[in-house]
Amino acid sequence: MTSPNAGSDASDRILTVPNILSGIRLLLIPLFAYLLLGPQADGLALVVLLASGATDWLDGKLARALGQTSRLGALLDPLVDRLSVVTTLVTFVIRGIIPWWVAALLIGRDLVLAGTMFVYKRRGLPPPDVIYLGKAATFVLMVALPVLLGSTGDSAVAGVLAPIGNALLIWGTGLYVWTGVLYTYKAWEVARAVPPSIDRAAHGG
Repeated sequence: MTSPNAGSDASDRILTVPNILSGIRLLLIPLFAYLLLGPQADGLALVVLLASGATDWLDGKLARALGQTSRLGALLDPLVDRLSVVTTLVTFVIRGIIPWWVAALLIGRDLVLAGTMFVYKRRGLPPPDVIYLGKAATFVLMVALPVLLGSTGDSAVAGVLAPIGNALLIWGTGLYVWTGVLYTYKAWEVARAVPPSIDRAAHGG
């Protein structure tokens, strides 16, 4: 019989399958950067990038399927996501795979949205609902980056992948920035309509 506190005990666990996968993804980040910038082993770097994406998808599925969601996982998974994305973008810029302004737009968008979270926090509100278009934009970008990495070199396959990857990158970046504008507008509306919790408490509201 399951203890009434089993759910809370599980949420404090550290050694869960999803957390181990997130730890593996964290270790893959410096390996990816080394392969791309050191020996410029693009094929191996592509394998590492795909493996990181696969474990990212898998740890979320397993967390729900095995009932192994945890406080550590809730912090670790998005942290590893951000580190992975920033590392990929920066290394791609250094290698000349993507232009610097694309990386600046994508990273800048996330920094702006991180700032808008204080609007919700000050008002005791949960973060806004995820916009489906934003999830689609993230998916397009996550496909574009491996395709662009696969387009490095002089092979016939690289020649086919290059225009596909660039098209996906442009489309994904446009959607990503646009959804950033939508999220920012939502935060602005909340800031106008809802006073901070401290103000409400001071006025007895």
